[in-house]
Amino acid sequence: MNFNVWTFVDILKKDKRKFAMWICGFGLFGVIVAFSIPKEYSTTVTLAPEISGNSMLSSVSSLASMVGLYNDANPTGDAIYPEIYPDLMSSTDFLVSLFDIKVVSKDGTISTTYYKYLKNDQKHTWWSYPFIALGKYINSLKSSEPISKKKGVDAFWLTREQQGIAKLISKNVTCSVDKMTSVIAINVVDQDPYISAAMADSVKNVLQRFITDYKTTKARNDLKFMEKLCEEAKAKYIKTRQRYGALSDANTDVVLASVRLKQEDMENDMQLQYNIYTQLEQQLQMARAKVQERTPAFTVIQAASVPIRHCNKPKVLYLIVFMFLGFVCRTTMLAWKNKKQLFELK
Repeated sequence: MNFNVWTFVDILKKDKRKFAMWICGFGLFGVIVAFSIPKEYSTTVTLAPEISGNSMLSSVSSLASMVGLYNDANPTGDAIYPEIYPDLMSSTDFLVSLFDIKVVSKDGTISTTYYKYLKNDQKHTWWSYPFIALGKYINSLKSSEPISKKKGVDAFWLTREQQGIAKLISKNVTCSVDKMTSVIAINVVDQDPYISAAMADSVKNVLQRFITDYKTTKARNDLKFMEKLCEEAKAKYIKTRQRYGALSDANTDVVLASVRLKQEDMENDMQLQYNIYTQLEQQLQMARAKVQERTPAFTVIQAASVPIRHCNKPKVLYLIVFMFLGFVCRTTMLAWKNKKQLFELK
């Protein structure tokens, strides 16, 4: 079987009018599709986290990773380190924590929570409405879901609607980490530029707060325990001092040995309670310093800024793609109709 190229060229020349109509028709449809897609705006925030632990070990690990010898992703020994921040941000607990963030649109017409904004204020393409209606109809046929007794959103027990919003947030809010520099890039895409920038800043703050809470949990628990011990020691010391003062006032002119011995014992007990209290106070100050030491520091390399231009693909690209699609469709149709002339058996 042999394909006759010149015959196919002659067929295309004879069909050039319809050929042009097909290409222009597909191109027009591509323009309609391009203008039907809602505009989206992207905001990126970059952070540089403080790397704790042995700096030499971290440097050696980074160099070895660069040359491909091994990849020790966690030289600090922490359970949460920059390389797993993307997994952390895609977790249900983290996504649910973004539901109640207050957002305001650029023109001020929208002022609500991020959850309600994604639920009620999103623009859709015209071809997606039949699928949305079909999805709502299918959900209405399903049995009603049990309602959790807890007020608000329970991350352990999400409804179908809440799961859908969480998936949408997971799609809009992404995180990437440079393995060589550990620089964290948080990207938020939304249909409103002001909401995109505001959410990028809010996500940054939520991530920082989550990491800080994790890294300082033990230190803060130790601090609370030391504060409790200090309060108890101070109360015992004050109580013992008051008893000693009352005994001394009541026996100012008494010279009995038994009374003096009792005063000495109480004075020793008061001194002991004072020593315990001062030692615990010192340990309390060290515990406070430990909390500050364990608190991670993040350097904001690129802060959130309201984007000016949308991040959609250029409309010219849709025009070119659909015109090429029209060319392919018409060419295939002509080849199929004239297959007997084009394919000659040897």
